[in-house]
Amino acid sequence: MKNAKFGVLAAGAVLLFAACSSGGATSAPASAAAPASAAAPASAAAPASAAASMGTLFIGTELPMSGAETANGEPTANGVKLFIKQQNAKGGIGGYMLDINVQDDAVAGVHNPEQGAKNMKTLAADAKVIGVVGPYNSGVAKAELPISNEAGLLMCSPANTNVGVTQPPEGDKYRTAHPDKISYIRTATPDNIQGPAGANYMFTDLGLKSVYILDDTETFGVGVGDSFQAEFTKLGGTVVKRDSAPKSTTDYTPLFTAVADKKPAGVYMAGTTPTGMGLALKQGRTVPGFETIPFFGPDGTTDLTPGGTQGATITIAGPAAANVSGTVGALHDIPDPKAFADAYTAEFKAGPAAYSAAAYACAQVIAASLQKAIDGGAADPAAIREAVRANAVTTTNKFDTVLGPLSFDKYGDNTNPYMSFYKVDLTAAGGKGDWTFIKQQQFKDPNAP
Repeated sequence: MKNAKFGVLAAGAVLLFAACSSGGATSAPASAAAPASAAAPASAAAPASAAASMGTLFIGTELPMSGAETANGEPTANGVKLFIKQQNAKGGIGGYMLDINVQDDAVAGVHNPEQGAKNMKTLAADAKVIGVVGPYNSGVAKAELPISNEAGLLMCSPANTNVGVTQPPEGDKYRTAHPDKISYIRTATPDNIQGPAGANYMFTDLGLKSVYILDDTETFGVGVGDSFQAEFTKLGGTVVKRDSAPKSTTDYTPLFTAVADKKPAGVYMAGTTPTGMGLALKQGRTVPGFETIPFFGPDGTTDLTPGGTQGATITIAGPAAANVSGTVGALHDIPDPKAFADAYTAEFKAGPAAYSAAAYACAQVIAASLQKAIDGGAADPAAIREAVRANAVTTTNKFDTVLGPLSFDKYGDNTNPYMSFYKVDLTAAGGKGDWTFIKQQQFKDPNAP
């Protein structure tokens, strides 16, 4: 059900966000302050008691916020907005109030690495931005990482899953200015887990022995498609064909028609809904042989957003979304999912999506690191920014978050990765269709010795 997806602690609950191994716990009860806004000054979001504060510091969000990407970016940014609202209602952190600096990396409705890089330069140039939640897409991350590394500005992505974003040898090349300094962490589970997890589910749980793979030519899609294909073949399955189609594709039916005679038992959509997978699903179902077989996708298609929402997979595909399942690189059974969903829904009049809670957790990590920076005597913006970065990436630190305890390894990856599985139920959400939880699975940190 909707409330079981993800969540924040409800009004009256206590949110712990301190870095347990680097300082005392601090609580932030949910409250009724007005939400922080990128367009409004911090004073508009802060209670009257903030008049004596030391000023305002910003948490940036760098996400796709418009067009077909709205279903991904907006609910992710809302997780950060909710945290800021609750923390400001408590009085901020160390005399500082918090606000949000929202950046949109969508161009013509689709995420764009060049725009992401421009946005990261904007955030890095603002000395009062102490950390950034985002980006959503791995290709955008690769364009932004050298910029954040040079600026010493922490990025915490709730959604990036491409292996090369963090792990060597590719991950090393993004730290050109400061090779020995990590400035990027992520809560999401990488594709060297997500792809194989999807392959195992299709082969073992669904009993499918052959698949057709379609990727969107993007960094994320190709990467997750590669890891899926390798594992599915290793398990004994057959990949009858693999095609690549760029986001400019408007007609996918010839691709499905060309492979129909091979009679695949299922389809793996290696990409994202905004880069064509939603349309491919809709059109693919019209080809004989593909009308009812299982379609499966990674978190680029498994957006956990109900039908009727702009840009959502179910909205685009309509009835074709029947018998569609997928993975999300995050924990489903967070400590208090109902409370999170209740607070989020009360604030935004809609339920949380795939990475709302993960974005909230990123904001908690940034806030805990800010508290530690202030406790350590950091006063000017440059010192605060560096202390926030250093505390967040310290591998011995643990953070209490809405997702449960978080820590990050030497590359910035979550040391406690999970994969959650969902399936579309077209009767849910009053007949609009929604995603239902199937199961979750815990994995070992791929970078652990």
